[in-house]
Amino acid sequence: MNKKTTSFLLAVFLATALAAASTADWHRDAVFYEVFVRSFFDSDGNGIGDLKGLTARLDYLNDGDPATATDLGVTALWLMPISESPSYHGYDVSDYYSIEQDYGTMEDFKRLAAEAHKRGMRVSIDLVLNHTSSQHPDFLAAADDASPKRDWYVWKTTKPAGWGQPWTSGSASDYVWHPLRAGEYYYGLFWDGMPDLNYANPAVQEEMIRVAKFWLAAGADGFRLDAIRYLIETGPGKGQMDTAENHAYLARFCREVKQFKPDCYLVGEIWTDLDTVATYLGSPQELDSAFNFDLAGAIVGGVKDRNYAYINAIQEVTLETYPQGTADAVFLTNHDMDRVASVYGPNMDKLKLAASVLLTLPGTPYIYYGEEIGMPGTKPDENIRKPMLWSSGANAGFSTARPWNAPARVRPGINVQEESENPDSLLSHYRRLVRLRNDSIALRRGDYQAVRLENKNIYAYLRRHEQQSVLVVHNFSDQPQPGLFLPVDMKLVICRDLSSIQPVTEIAPLAPFATRVYEVAAVPVADAE
Repeated sequence: MNKKTTSFLLAVFLATALAAASTADWHRDAVFYEVFVRSFFDSDGNGIGDLKGLTARLDYLNDGDPATATDLGVTALWLMPISESPSYHGYDVSDYYSIEQDYGTMEDFKRLAAEAHKRGMRVSIDLVLNHTSSQHPDFLAAADDASPKRDWYVWKTTKPAGWGQPWTSGSASDYVWHPLRAGEYYYGLFWDGMPDLNYANPAVQEEMIRVAKFWLAAGADGFRLDAIRYLIETGPGKGQMDTAENHAYLARFCREVKQFKPDCYLVGEIWTDLDTVATYLGSPQELDSAFNFDLAGAIVGGVKDRNYAYINAIQEVTLETYPQGTADAVFLTNHDMDRVASVYGPNMDKLKLAASVLLTLPGTPYIYYGEEIGMPGTKPDENIRKPMLWSSGANAGFSTARPWNAPARVRPGINVQEESENPDSLLSHYRRLVRLRNDSIALRRGDYQAVRLENKNIYAYLRRHEQQSVLVVHNFSDQPQPGLFLPVDMKLVICRDLSSIQPVTEIAPLAPFATRVYEVAAVPVADAE
């Protein structure tokens, strides 16, 4: 095949991929990669990652050519906050309409989005609606009680009793009501550097919708909505979260941004029980997805303890609880949690098994940067947001200068360069899994049905779609398991192992912590129980 033909076929593929992804539910086919820009790659040698650095490394994530196997294959990005902020993490925004100066310019963002789109990748950004920075010009102006911006924040002349941070037992009003000066207290749920916006003010509601439209116009394809339970508080305790007013505004926000960009994807951070999460996914619809923290804990803990029962239980409860057709957002860990590699220590087999479960369950999977190479990290937060390990060279290949945060200390071989050269590495395992999911509509969109087996070391389930059905089998034991014998009344016909093109007639024995995925004949739900 000559270069001209190859280029033509690549152009056709990319056009087809983008056309398919232009549907309103493109996120159902996506595999997301969460990026902390400050720690991904430094393009200008100042020790801080930036948007140009991320753009330069897009081919590592997805080179746009489905024929290659040297990229990770992810099809969407989630960028942690990139707006101007006085803090390293960016969750206290001081200017919603500009790029954090450490990261570059708005033109850099637009080029990143364009280059990602060329490769068939979507770009979602963190949008912090609940609060601003205490250094935001609007808050500085609001300190004057005669300012037009005064009512953009929440003020009291005395510190109200009974308030606190609702996720912390015994938390007191001192945690959320902060003195500006004598007789003036402002509400800041997370800390005094993050004053809450006053969504009882219609001007605030309008402004944050305007912010969202600004970023969509600049090239963003959607948002991860931070701390979305807490926008509108009506009183202490239960009145600080999940209020009817909160739901009403989110429904409006969703409606208006989707009128502006119909395929805009909205996923919420709603770290609570599944019943409450489901209320944000109901009708009229507010969010497309929400992160499933219960399932994340079940996967990480289940693999650690070699017990899949809790994973299956949470998966089944999720499907029963969420509105029909909801796309779950599934993950192992994120920027607020100890990295899974630190939870498991040096046990590469468990890291591979956790990845296999994540990428074969229903929902839209998210991979936290560095998770695919086994980067470690435990609290405090700075230690789980360290620079990406690109090589074993100076500064881990992240920068030519001293990095803003020292790279994690790891055992030899834990970096992109060396793992790319090792077909048995964790990175190679992730690349195969992501490609497998991208190639299988059953894994992307199929339903879920657990298969009960006598061998309790094997976690098995069917993923079924009208175009394809697959059987997934995981060995949760540190010992080899014999070939899998299915119940006779399941009437399964094994077609082929998706990891190869060779037909198979039986399910082979499983090595410790191994996973296999088989294409099977379609099976009615009743026959799978």
